[in-house]
Amino acid sequence: MEPFDVSLEAAALVVVDMQNDFVRVGAPLEVPDTRITIAPIQRVLERFRQAGRPVVFTRFIATPRETLLWKWSPQIYPPTNCCHRGFRRRYADIPSERECIAIIDELSPRPNEYVVDKFGYGGFFRTNLEDILRAERVDTAAVCGTVTQICVEETARESFHLGFKTIVLSDTVSSFDPELQHATLRNFEMKFGMVMDSSRFLELTAARD
Repeated sequence: MEPFDVSLEAAALVVVDMQNDFVRVGAPLEVPDTRITIAPIQRVLERFRQAGRPVVFTRFIATPRETLLWKWSPQIYPPTNCCHRGFRRRYADIPSERECIAIIDELSPRPNEYVVDKFGYGGFFRTNLEDILRAERVDTAAVCGTVTQICVEETARESFHLGFKTIVLSDTVSSFDPELQHATLRNFEMKFGMVMDSSRFLELTAARD
């Protein structure tokens, strides 16, 4: 039996860190499997948009000065400047340069959608994401994006601890390590929330909304 109903009625979509510096070919922190997830994310995104439900994009931003986190992602340091605000670069799979922190063109936020910038892994940590969801009367967060065992997991766990019913959409998340992705999703499903693929999510929301 499902631990809670899956419905769009009080749900928001949280798209974690689908940014140029993670997704594009040759990006400093490239996760190649992100590109496989673009199409299923687009399908879920369209369902939320059609239903008029909130969509929130998170972006990982490098702090203005070095922090401990930089030690685990040395690409943040100059001259690479991964995820630095205002820094632009060229990528192998698109014809012109882009701002490295920007959400990829394929998922570009609409004017009425939220973009939450964060300096760490979790989407809720020292951001206004919780305030946005409370203001929108959200009780369920559907989470997608990258990286599964880092920013996606941290955001989804924070969501659970703040009392939101949380769903990780398994074919819309990506990692550079399949074993870690599998373990993360299995562990999350055991104690924190629901894990299902986007087709199942779309099927359930179509049947109940």
